[in-house]
Amino acid sequence: MFGHARHAISAYQKVGVDAAIEVADPHRLILLLFAGAQAAVGNARAAMQQQQIAARGEAISKAIDIIGNGLKVSLDLEQGGEIAERLDALYDYLVLRLLRANLDNDPRALEEVAALLEEIHGAWRAISPNAVPQAMA
Repeated sequence: MFGHARHAISAYQKVGVDAAIEVADPHRLILLLFAGAQAAVGNARAAMQQQQIAARGEAISKAIDIIGNGLKVSLDLEQGGEIAERLDALYDYLVLRLLRANLDNDPRALEEVAALLEEIHGAWRAISPNAVPQAMA
């Protein structure tokens, strides 16, 4: 009985995400990638606490995929200069930490990745092209 409701909710959420991606500008897409990576790391942390090895591995793999094939690929290393190079190296580091977290069942590595993702995500939110500049006092 509830299985159908869960399936419907899941389908609705997927349509909502798909629709958000279709209409998102490049800045918004990056924000969505960060949110997805953070959610995956959060799921990995929960699975680790509950000793669900397969779920932990799936969540970490999803986070790695988002970082490596989403955030990292979106960098323009030719035009982005030093910032793009540093982000490229940081994304590589995050992927390595996620791999180590999975291999060693290390919650501290997941916490580190989550904190770094939040810091970068916060910076992306702060530089939103739609943000209204505050008046200088």
